[in-house]
Amino acid sequence: MATLAGGFEDPSAEVLTEAAAAFGLLASAARLHIMWALSQGESDVTHLADRVGGALPAVSQHLAKLKLAGLVRSRREGRRQIYYVDDPDIVTVVRVMVGQLTARTAPAVTRGPVSGMP
Repeated sequence: MATLAGGFEDPSAEVLTEAAAAFGLLASAARLHIMWALSQGESDVTHLADRVGGALPAVSQHLAKLKLAGLVRSRREGRRQIYYVDDPDIVTVVRVMVGQLTARTAPAVTRGPVSGMP
């Protein structure tokens, strides 16, 4: 690994490959919406489909991919499968990215007239 000027080492090829795969999964707007919803709290597939506006089979397939990649986990609760994000770092990444982009697109809040302006 090469050391950068800031004292950080370059990650290994394996780590970069894993990160690229995770970002690849999150590159889908539907999967990112699911991750955003799950970052707010656990849910079953029916409620997720209602929340993200997706068809139940499609949301189920997205969840299967996210689960296979280790980004989402599930547990059985009676007849339902409850999905959740068990990694606080993934929750942070999703919340920061979506939050920053939301803030950039939000209209500026007017705090009163600017001096010299009517």
